[in-house]
Amino acid sequence: MFNIPTVQKPAAQGLSQDGLSLLSPAELPATLSLPSGWAGQWSGLAASWDNLPPDAHLKDGGHYRRRRHSCFVQELPGGQLQQAPHRAHWQPTDYNALHGGFERWFEPVEPAVAAAPAWTALLCALGQLFAQVRPVARWFIEAHQFRIDTAGGVGRPTPEGAHRDGVDFVVVMLVARSGVKGGESRVFDANGPHGLRFLMQEPLTTLLLDDARVIHETTPILPLDDAARDGYRDTLVLTYRADGFQAPWK
Repeated sequence: MFNIPTVQKPAAQGLSQDGLSLLSPAELPATLSLPSGWAGQWSGLAASWDNLPPDAHLKDGGHYRRRRHSCFVQELPGGQLQQAPHRAHWQPTDYNALHGGFERWFEPVEPAVAAAPAWTALLCALGQLFAQVRPVARWFIEAHQFRIDTAGGVGRPTPEGAHRDGVDFVVVMLVARSGVKGGESRVFDANGPHGLRFLMQEPLTTLLLDDARVIHETTPILPLDDAARDGYRDTLVLTYRADGFQAPWK
C-alpha cells in the first residue's frame, strides 16, 4: 500500500502516470475550470439524493442501495452534452461477476437534475479533462446516483468487490456522508502489488480512475452509533467510454 502524496500532481498527469487522481473539494472546481459559484449551484442538487428509488437488482439479498441511472453523449472537442434515450445498465460478467450479464433498468436521473447547469458543467469538464489523457471524438457517459444506507446494519457500496468497469475512465464523487463509519476507498494497480487506501469524508472529494490500469472498491459502511441505523453515504459515479455504451450485443 502507498499513501496519498503530500504534493498532488495535476489531474491529467496523475491519470497518465499513475492511473488515478484524487481531488479535494477545493481542487475539483479549480482543476476542471468550473464556473464561479459552481459549488453553490451543485449543493442545490444534493437534495435529489433523498429521492432515489430502491435498487431492485441486488443479488446478495440486501436492501441497502438506492440509485438512479442516465446516459449522455459528449461530442469533442466542443464538449456539447446530450442526454441519450433511457437505456438499461449492462456489464459483462468479466467485469461484474455478481451483477453482470443481464440488463438492469433503473429510474432515470430527475429531469431537473440532468438539465441543471451545475450537472452539465461537471460532466462536460470531466470529459474534456479525460480527452487530454486519451483524445477521442466523443464520450459515452453513464451517470449513477447512489445512496448506500445502514438501515439493515451494513451497507455495501461495492458488493461485487474489487473490480474494473469495462470503460475508459471512472469518477467517484462524494456527495454526502452522515452517521456512518467505514466506507474506505481502495485502489489497486491492476498489474502489480501497489495500492492506495483512504476515506472520502468531505462532499465534493472526487476520485478519478483510468479503468484499464487500476481496480477499485469501497469497504462496507456501518452505523456510527450502534443505537441508530439511519446513516448513509451518497456518491455520484460517472463512467466515460469511447467505444459506445456497453450492451449485450457488443
